[in-house]
Amino acid sequence: MTTISVSDPQQSGQLSIVGVGPGDPELITLAAYRAIANADVVAYPVAHAGGDGIAVTIAGCYLNPRQCLLPLHFPMLREDKPRLQAWNLAADILATAVRRSCRVVLLCEGDVSLFATANYVRLALQQRYPNCSVRLIPGIMAVTAAAAAAPWPLAFQHEGLLIRPCPDRREEFIQLLSQARVNETALALLKLGQRWSWVQPLLQEYGLLSNCLFAERIGWPDQVLKRADCIPPGPRPYFSLLLVRQSCSVLLPEKVTSDCCSAATS
Repeated sequence: MTTISVSDPQQSGQLSIVGVGPGDPELITLAAYRAIANADVVAYPVAHAGGDGIAVTIAGCYLNPRQCLLPLHFPMLREDKPRLQAWNLAADILATAVRRSCRVVLLCEGDVSLFATANYVRLALQQRYPNCSVRLIPGIMAVTAAAAAAPWPLAFQHEGLLIRPCPDRREEFIQLLSQARVNETALALLKLGQRWSWVQPLLQEYGLLSNCLFAERIGWPDQVLKRADCIPPGPRPYFSLLLVRQSCSVLLPEKVTSDCCSAATS
């Protein structure tokens, strides 16, 4: 059985899967920093062979020259077979490093358990190497970072909160809005990307744009954080999200609304 703990950060021959937050290195937790600083091997995901990894870019200022950097290729594909092969290969590589008594970290953008490739790698490790010790260190999610930066209340005491990827179809989105309104549930919709082209007009049609917070590349120098009625329709980057509130009228504070008509940075 895979051991999951938050103790013994300097244990020899251990893998730590570390959440590094959405972008700002200052949001990396103390536990994550210590695991990274003590690591012999720093593994990180890349979407393309030879490409730069987002997670390692976030944590780059905490790395040191003695560490071995280990990029792991996880293709951005919908097909199951190549993804399964990538997860299994990553598990093999990480387990080999742990068997050599190395302190290994696998960096993970955001949190280690929310829509994370690390979830699948950990399951592959559990299946293929049940004696491999794995330590999970949570990270700050883009949803909570965006809410704090606005500031924007994610959910009040009487409300529910649903975090999920943005629906792919208009009909599904409308149904989601209806259910959330009835159930007094605030929505956090991730991976807007190309969908903003039709989501923005839909929200305008339903009179909800001013009740939504749009966030893009939170924690990076070019982050966008504006009320949704300030963001024109059109494709947006993959790492964009929307916070939707219908159950009560909560206005964004002046620090955000004062420049809500400014052009969004790309």
